[in-house]
Amino acid sequence: MSVGYKAVGWNRQKRIYNVTLVGGVGMYLIMFIVLGATLGKGVSAETLLIRALGTAALLLLHIILSIGPLCRLDPRFLPLLYNRRHMGVTMFIFGAAHGVFALVQFHGLGNLNPFVSVLVSNSHYGSISDFPFQPLGLAALIIFFLMAATSHDFWLTNLTAPIWKFLHMLVYVAYTLIIGHVVLGVLQAETSPVLTFILGAGLLWVIGLHMTAALRERLNDNDMADSKDKSVDVCAIDEIPNGKARIFTLTGDRVAVFRYDGKISAISNVCQHQNGPLGEGCVIDGLITCPWHGYQYAPDSGESPPPFNERVPTFNVKIIGTRVFVDPNPNEPGTRAEPARIEE
Repeated sequence: MSVGYKAVGWNRQKRIYNVTLVGGVGMYLIMFIVLGATLGKGVSAETLLIRALGTAALLLLHIILSIGPLCRLDPRFLPLLYNRRHMGVTMFIFGAAHGVFALVQFHGLGNLNPFVSVLVSNSHYGSISDFPFQPLGLAALIIFFLMAATSHDFWLTNLTAPIWKFLHMLVYVAYTLIIGHVVLGVLQAETSPVLTFILGAGLLWVIGLHMTAALRERLNDNDMADSKDKSVDVCAIDEIPNGKARIFTLTGDRVAVFRYDGKISAISNVCQHQNGPLGEGCVIDGLITCPWHGYQYAPDSGESPPPFNERVPTFNVKIIGTRVFVDPNPNEPGTRAEPARIEE
């Protein structure tokens, strides 16, 4: 976190991440073009470049959509999440380059404006094999542009988190449009089943990962509170690792119960930055630190340290014997709740 908006701080991790990203995509483009020129018959250099850029963007999109559920399943993937926006912007750049080259190649020499030509040159909307697939790609590219243009936290703050999150959830709409764009394009231009198989495998991979992560979350979402009228016995003190938390669902809310410095506190599990799982983070320098992007909150009040102003709801906690009890009624965000002290 930083006090003000500033350019990316190119620390060692970001340098390694970005060098690996750019180097990997560069190697992919070279290999694709070389193999395409060797194996392809009568394929022009321009067509090879268009295909290389498009498939590189598609590959990056599948990786981007895989990072979220992979992090839910295994925290070792979290380093990929910290800089996922870099990958998203890179994906947009390659997708835009693919679109520009295709626009010039196939629509740049006509009498119509190239963008108008994309929309009106094919009107076979009633046919599957001849369906106009290029407008689908254009629509997806517009969504990716909006996401790339608003990737900085400046826009997250000024658009507000709900609007920003809604906008960036449109990636799944864009992904659906891209699948349609590629599938319908393949039906019109390709006879080999290889691309169809690879695309199908990628689609099943993304859907399978999201369903697996959702199922795991649902299995852990057994609501422990019958009502909001009484405190809930959530666990024993020793079941909470020191400096970390356990997550419980109480009347529909996920609550992170932290143990730290001989005390127990409970706050909402939802980070105000990007809905990250606070209960999967840990207490660093006395502050709960979100594992996604490092946003921090005081365990007893749910407030971010000054000058930040993010706040999350807190829950009242008490200890009876060796058991931890949590009131399922949340306090207002930023309300201090007296920590329960562990008797030694």
